[in-house]
Amino acid sequence: MTRNDAIIEVVGLPAAPLDAAAAFHREWVPKVRGLMQENNVVVIFDPADHTHQGWRLSAVQELAREAAPQRVNGVESEDAQAVSETLFYLQSADGVTGQIFTLAE
Repeated sequence: MTRNDAIIEVVGLPAAPLDAAAAFHREWVPKVRGLMQENNVVVIFDPADHTHQGWRLSAVQELAREAAPQRVNGVESEDAQAVSETLFYLQSADGVTGQIFTLAE
């Protein structure tokens, strides 16, 4: 990532989707907001089943709207190499924001 890029690795969310969404908004959104004032932000989530996709996408999309012209995207994976390659891609993808990249294991 470049000097104006930040990565937040989200850890410790509950297994239940509603509980995970509440914890993300309570604990992690303020951190993302603090960084997105001057940085593009990539939020890294651990993989989760399809029941988490809706709240994750909505949160990343709304943070991206709020952050403009900075960018906010999400990545779902535990594979460090795949995450690294996606971060490299996002460095040069200036128009990509408000997306979640779910990487195959």
